[in-house]
Amino acid sequence: MCRLNGIAVTTPLTTVSEIILREHRYASVSVLDSALNRGLLTVDCLASIPTLIKGRRGAVAARGYLAEADGRSQSPLETRTRLRCVDGRVPPDVLQLEIRDPDGYLLGVGDLGWRRPQVVAEADGRDVHSLPEAVFADRRRQNRLVNAGWTVLRFTWQDTMQPDYIPWAVRQAIAAARPHRS
Repeated sequence: MCRLNGIAVTTPLTTVSEIILREHRYASVSVLDSALNRGLLTVDCLASIPTLIKGRRGAVAARGYLAEADGRSQSPLETRTRLRCVDGRVPPDVLQLEIRDPDGYLLGVGDLGWRRPQVVAEADGRDVHSLPEAVFADRRRQNRLVNAGWTVLRFTWQDTMQPDYIPWAVRQAIAAARPHRS
């Protein structure tokens, strides 16, 4: 225990360890990703969690969640989208893929990327991506990427609720890209 503003609280490591013992995979991996992304935990901290949870109910599943944690995911929606791809056997090559033109100009950053077929996926959360300025910026970025030969897929929270939809859409985009690109 430690104190924050005079209130007894658990450390991020303890809190995350307790959550992943009790929650299902998608919530647990989202919490792990968020803790890593926000700098509340390090990869080295994750290595100590198996010892903290050893012998406890849920520990076997929780160790599996640790293996899937990736601090490059910037939101629970990105984590859920990635896990749907993993479950559908089309895992992305990279997260937060920077796409540049031949002169090195940054065209955009894709949440999930498949380099060889030049497919990138965006996980569009309503709170951020529905604001007018964000909609316009997303459209400009998408146009730059498409003009550079990339296929851009956009997924929402609702899409993650259908287990087969995201992997199907990614497979279709990869298949469509193959005949045109080497």
